[in-house]
Amino acid sequence: MVLRPSVEPMLAQARDTVPAPGVLPGELRFQMKFDGYRAIVFTPWPASGPVLVQSRRGSLMQSRFPDLVRAAADLPDGLVLDGELVVWAGGRMSFEALQRRAVSGGRTAARLAQEMPAHFIASDLLQLDGRELLHVSYGERRARLEQLFTDRGLSAPWTLCPETDDVVTAREWLTSWTQVPGVEGLVIRGSGQRYLPGARALYKVRRRDTTEAVIGASTGIVRRPRTLVLGRLDEAGVLRPAGPGHLWEGVRFATSWGSRTPLDVVLVEPELVAEITVGTALERGAWRHPVRFARLRLDVAVADVPPFGAGAEPASG
Repeated sequence: MVLRPSVEPMLAQARDTVPAPGVLPGELRFQMKFDGYRAIVFTPWPASGPVLVQSRRGSLMQSRFPDLVRAAADLPDGLVLDGELVVWAGGRMSFEALQRRAVSGGRTAARLAQEMPAHFIASDLLQLDGRELLHVSYGERRARLEQLFTDRGLSAPWTLCPETDDVVTAREWLTSWTQVPGVEGLVIRGSGQRYLPGARALYKVRRRDTTEAVIGASTGIVRRPRTLVLGRLDEAGVLRPAGPGHLWEGVRFATSWGSRTPLDVVLVEPELVAEITVGTALERGAWRHPVRFARLRLDVAVADVPPFGAGAEPASG
């Protein structure tokens, strides 16, 4: 059966630490986790069809990335690649530039393709020469993917996702390479795994750093808060005022990133500092992935908290 959109990508479940051998079929394979858009690229089969780029949720977005469509001339027909879309801007991977490209079409998409080129980091091979490979073990799929890059001499915007089967190297990647903007952790696969569309059958480990923030509001009862709303000082050294009284009076909070569902909060005096663990992905000064409360820092004053938009120190241990 020839694969056509939409194909649900195989997903990963989050873990705090690198798993031990034996938790997945076959030997563990570690790949770098990039902070981009999950995507699946389809080259035509038969050859007269269009190149298609599918998002994780199944929508087609090739019109947003004309540079990738042009570059697909270097790929064989009947190919399906699973991987990550990233955008290079200002000498680094930029999630904000990727978001801008993902919503632009027509002449704007063509212009941005020149200014902010897209790259596709291939992590898996789902079809080759019109023959689907979902039932084939991951180890064999990876070998065929590597051979494809060698035989075709593929280069930018096509990139083969770095991979290792050495846990020491993987831990080094998690520590050192996640300092590079756009690299946020590891994705772990088993060499014996089949491709299971829509299943959370992989593992992902994000690097977690530790830092501090000011507690400005909470949900639930003040003496037994369920969720903390955290903030930091701006460049002027104060939280941005939202009206008279409390600095956040009149501010509306959402239940999650990108959500419009309001969060009912109780404002508290911004006097306590929380130690938190965070991921590496920042957007406009705020962390895009969930922040975890670690403990109260009664020994740290509000004025000692890093300013808004500042980075974090690597978590101990």
